[in-house]
Amino acid sequence: MAEAADFQGTSASPARRWLRRTGALLAGAPLLAGLLQLPAATPADAAGQESPQAASSAGSVSVAVDSLSPSAPSEGDTITVSGTVTNNGKQTVTGAHVDLQVGPPLETRSAIDTLAKKSDDIQGPSGEKVGGKYTEKFSALTPGVAEPFSISVPADKLELGGDGVYQLAVALSGETKAQPWDQVLGIQRTFLPWQPEDPGTKTKTTILWPLISSAHMAAETGSNEQQTPVFRDDELAEEIAPGGRLDQMVSLGKGLDVTWVVDPDLLASVDAMTGSYQVRSADGSTTPGKNQEVAKHWLAELQQAVTGEEVAALPFGDPDLASLAHNGTSVTGSLNHLKEATDAADETVDTILHGKPSTDFVWPVDGAVDPSIVKVATSAGADKVITRSDSLQDNLSYTPSAARPIGGGTTAVVADSRMSTAFQGDLTKASASTLAVQRFLAQSLTLGLQTGKQRSVVVAPQRMPSVSQAQAMAEALAALQGGNWSESQDLTAAAKAKPDPAANTKVPPASAYPSSLRKQELPRAAFEQIARTQSKLDKFKVILTRQSRVVTPFGRAMNREMSTSWRGRGVAAVGYRDGIESYLNGLIDGVKLIQKSETKLSGRSAMIPVTVQNNLVQGVEHLKLRLTSKNPTRLKIGGDAYEEQPVTVNGGHAQSVKFTTSANANGQAEVVAQLYTEDGQRYGAPVTFDVRVTEVTPTVMLVIGGGVLLLVLAGFRMYTQRKRAAAREAAEDDTAEADAETDGPQSQADAQQNPETSGARLEQETEAGSRADGPEQPSDPAPDTAAESADPSGTGERVDR
Repeated sequence: MAEAADFQGTSASPARRWLRRTGALLAGAPLLAGLLQLPAATPADAAGQESPQAASSAGSVSVAVDSLSPSAPSEGDTITVSGTVTNNGKQTVTGAHVDLQVGPPLETRSAIDTLAKKSDDIQGPSGEKVGGKYTEKFSALTPGVAEPFSISVPADKLELGGDGVYQLAVALSGETKAQPWDQVLGIQRTFLPWQPEDPGTKTKTTILWPLISSAHMAAETGSNEQQTPVFRDDELAEEIAPGGRLDQMVSLGKGLDVTWVVDPDLLASVDAMTGSYQVRSADGSTTPGKNQEVAKHWLAELQQAVTGEEVAALPFGDPDLASLAHNGTSVTGSLNHLKEATDAADETVDTILHGKPSTDFVWPVDGAVDPSIVKVATSAGADKVITRSDSLQDNLSYTPSAARPIGGGTTAVVADSRMSTAFQGDLTKASASTLAVQRFLAQSLTLGLQTGKQRSVVVAPQRMPSVSQAQAMAEALAALQGGNWSESQDLTAAAKAKPDPAANTKVPPASAYPSSLRKQELPRAAFEQIARTQSKLDKFKVILTRQSRVVTPFGRAMNREMSTSWRGRGVAAVGYRDGIESYLNGLIDGVKLIQKSETKLSGRSAMIPVTVQNNLVQGVEHLKLRLTSKNPTRLKIGGDAYEEQPVTVNGGHAQSVKFTTSANANGQAEVVAQLYTEDGQRYGAPVTFDVRVTEVTPTVMLVIGGGVLLLVLAGFRMYTQRKRAAAREAAEDDTAEADAETDGPQSQADAQQNPETSGARLEQETEAGSRADGPEQPSDPAPDTAAESADPSGTGERVDR
C-alpha cells in the first residue's frame, strides 16, 4: 500500500453497503422531490431560527467517546462503546438516538491524520449505521445536560472486511422545534483496528519509557561527615509519592515490555532522599526532609520493574544537546561537562539499580537533529542518536526501519513521529485519551500493512509525560502488545536492525532545525556562567585537603545547569545557576585574611603577624601568603620587597604567619598581604595596611648611651660597696669568735648589754638584702612581640623589636 494513496479500495462488506445505500437513495427519491417543491423560507420566516446548514456545521450536540473496549478486537469479541452526549444548543432535542456507523477502511497513515483532525465534523462521511437494536434512544436532550450512553455490539455485526483500520463513528441524531426532522446533530469519529488473524510478519516495536524529571538538588551539602544533601524544593517527593507522576510511570511500566530511559540524576536524587536531607524554603531557610520511606518504596518498585528489561541511561542531568551544539561549543570547557555527565551515568545507574545500563544512546529534544547536534552528541562517546522521522524525513511511500547509518560510525535511531506524538496534549478527559489510544493503534497497524515486510519501529514519547498521558500510553501499549500485528523489541536490537537501503541517511542542515525549539534553548550566557563557576571551582579545589566533598556536588550541579528540563523556564534556570555560583563564592570566602589596622614599628626590625582564617569544615593547604612592601626603600619584608610563607590551616581555625621586617627610614609604608595558590594564582581579596616606622636618631642614641654608662658606673659602685661590707662583716665575725672563745658567756652578756654593735650589723644586712631583691631596673629586657591572636588588630597596633 502506498503512503500517498487515500481510500484506494473497499472490501466485500463495503460493497454490500454501497448496494444498500443505492436502494435507500432510490426509495427516498420521491420524498426528496416533494421537499424540493416546498416554498423557500422568507427572511421574516427565518428570523430568530438557525438554518439547517448552520446547525449542521455547528454541531449543536457534543458526543464524547469515553471508552472503546476492546481497543483492538478480534473475531468473537463484543465491542462496547461508552460515553456521553451533551446538548449545547438552546432548544430541546427530541427523538434523540445514538447510533454506531462503520466507514470504509483507511488505507494510509495520512488518511488517519486527516480523519483525526475532523473527528467531530458532522458534514464529513461517517459510514453506514449498524442499526437495529444496537442503538440507544433518549426521549429528550435538555440543553446543558450530559446524558450517558453505552452500546455493545458483536464484532461480526459490524460486517468488517479484511485487515485494516476502520472508521467508527458515534452519531447523535434527533430533531428540534426549529428543525423538525431527523438529522445528525453531533458526531465523534474514532478508529477501529481490525486484524483477527496472525499476519505472516509482525512489526518489531520498541517503546521508550522515560523516567526523567527536572533538577531538584542544589550543590549545597551539610557540614557533617555524611554531607547531608539540600533540595531546592520538595516537588520530587510529590512526583514519587503514591499517585504522583513518577510513581505512575513505574507502576504502569512494570507490566509492559519497554526500554526504560532514565536520567541518572533522578535516581541519585531519590537515593539521596532515602537518608537525611534538607529542603530549602522560599525564605531561604532549610527544614529536615520527611519522605525517606516514600523514596525507599519508589526505588524498590523501580528495581523490581526494570528486572529483565533494558535500561538506557542518558548523560547525568539529561543535558540539552541542541543548546550545547548551538550556543555552548564556543565556550571553553562546555564539552568537558558532557563527557563528565556521560561517565557519571554508568556508575550511578549500576549502583542504584544494580545492573549495567546502556550508555550508547543520546536523545536530543524532540529528536530534532542537525550536523552540529550529531557532532556534539557523539563527542562524549555515544554512537547512537535517537532522532525522529519529522526531522530525518524520508520521501517514501512506506515507513522504513528505524536504524540507519549517518556517517562516522554513528547510527541514527529514527523514532516514528506519528506514534511518538500520539499522547501529547491534554488527555485528562476520557474522550481525548480514548481517541489518542485508538489513533496510536491505528497508525501501528496501518504501518505494518504497508509492505508485508518486517520492519523495526521505535516510539519515543515526550520526556516527562503527565499522569493522564502516561495512563493513555500504558493502555495503548497493553493493547498493542496483546494484539496480533506487533512484537516487542528492545532499543539495542532496534539499533542493530538491518537498515533499509532506500531510507534517508542525510542529516538535515542547521537551517531546517525548528525555530520553535531554537527559541527555548539555553543561551550562550548560560554556558559562560557555567564556565566561570568551573574556573572558580578549579582554583578553590587545589587548596582543599578533601577535594571530593566539594568537587563532586558542584560537578553534578553544573551538569544539572545544562539540563533539557530548563527549556521554557529561563527565569528559573538563571536562578538555579546564580544560586550555585553564589554558594561557591561563599565557600571560597571562607578562607580569607583577617583585616589589619595601622601598625607602628619602633626600631630598625620587628616581626609583623598576618592571620589567615579558615571557616570551612575541612583543612586547607597548598597556599602561600605573600607580604609585600609598597615602599621597600623605607620598609623591607624579609630583606626584600616581599616575602612568601606556606600556609596550612585546619578547618574552623585561624593561623598567624609572622614576617621579619626591617626599617631604613622614618615614615609610613603601605603593606599588602595576599594569598596565592601554589601555581601562582591569587586567592581571595588582599589585605592592605600601613606600617608607621619610627627610626631611632643619633642624639637619642647618645642620650641612651650616656644613661647606660651611668647605670654601669652605678652598678660598679654598688658592687664595690657590697664587697667592702662583706669583708668588714667577715672581719667582725672573726673578732667575735675570738672574743667568744676568750670571754665565753660574758661576751654574750656584753652583747645583750651593748646592742649598738649588733644593730649595726642588722642594718647592713637589711640594706644589702633590699638592694639584692629590689624592684626591676630599667635595664631589664622587654618581651619580643605580643601574643598571637586571630582577632582583628586594634587601632594603632604596636609591634616592638
